[in-house]
Amino acid sequence: MPTVRGWALTGSGVALLILWYAFGDSELLLAAIFVLLLQAGGLAYVRLRKPKLDIGRRLGSATVHDGDTTTITLLVTNEGRRAAGNLTIDDNINNLGTATFECARIDGGEHTTATYRVTCRPRGVYRVGPTEIRISDPFSLASTRVATGPVDRIVVYPKVEDLTSFPIVRGQDPAMQASRPEHSRRGGEDFYTLREYQRGDDLRRVHWPSSARTDELMIRQLETPWQSRALVLLDVRADSYESNLAFEKAVSGAATIVTHLVSSGFDADLWAGDADPIDAARYRSAMERLALVQPDPAIDIEAVATRIRQKGGGGALIIVTGVADRSLLSVQQLLARDYPTTVLMSASASTSQTLVGFHRLGVTTVSVAPDERWAPAWLNGMKKTWSVTHSAV
Repeated sequence: MPTVRGWALTGSGVALLILWYAFGDSELLLAAIFVLLLQAGGLAYVRLRKPKLDIGRRLGSATVHDGDTTTITLLVTNEGRRAAGNLTIDDNINNLGTATFECARIDGGEHTTATYRVTCRPRGVYRVGPTEIRISDPFSLASTRVATGPVDRIVVYPKVEDLTSFPIVRGQDPAMQASRPEHSRRGGEDFYTLREYQRGDDLRRVHWPSSARTDELMIRQLETPWQSRALVLLDVRADSYESNLAFEKAVSGAATIVTHLVSSGFDADLWAGDADPIDAARYRSAMERLALVQPDPAIDIEAVATRIRQKGGGGALIIVTGVADRSLLSVQQLLARDYPTTVLMSASASTSQTLVGFHRLGVTTVSVAPDERWAPAWLNGMKKTWSVTHSAV
């Protein structure tokens, strides 16, 4: 179709025709014909010389954290015999921007690359592509657009911080506790039960006699040490947060503690508004959930706790919220039998009176303002649990 310059030239040609009709000057007619033929030539050029271009894309990283920068490289190959020229290449990342490149000429069979950097924020899942190629004639009177190439995506995880120390995890016997996890990755050394194979399971744990009997791959499910279990519960109720910044700080806290526990060998689960908790050992799934989570005004957090309690558990419960309220206090009481150790992470500019109730129940509280960091407050909270334990001993 004509460009802005092309429409202007076409308008000039029409105006010359009108003047010729009015005054009968043959020179005006010749000028009008020349201008209109020039525009028609531009349209024919972009239609007949449409190149065969193959677009590839290489992502520096398909998963980054909020605020990180990644690189994207486009590989443009001319698969035709004729040279392709006057190309404008647009690569769009929805809601993040568009990178535009100008290419004067690519000979037949040759390729060129274009690399750009993009800062990824806020958290979320972003579609990259398809790439749009604009082809124009040498005078930029006409152009055509072609969308081509693959569609990729970049998953932007929430910000995470480096944490140190762990909560003191009490087992079923109140007299037994541990300040360090017994590292385990979905299973210890004691045989627990058999279950069907799931994608990602370690094939070294296949129980071949049972697999032969049932004609299905059966996995030896091993018992996980109590001290290496944890449930991270992100409060997604919209009313729990004073601002969107506070909610983002809570999401960052949940991502931080999930990363800390998983990398340290905990058998951790994450609940962030889904029907059931997500196995955090499948780190990408857990972090992608946190990349997409939004406040939910209709969630019943106590009903969620009841459902989780019915499935059992054990170890440490980490609740991440904004302003702690009585509903969360009820959640802690419902899950206290299955999760004897509880840590409350609160992202709030004010101090909730309900925190007193958590303290009376022996809950460790870690509180930050929305513009503060989790790591110092977490370390301070863990030190307090150590001092309490030492004084009790």
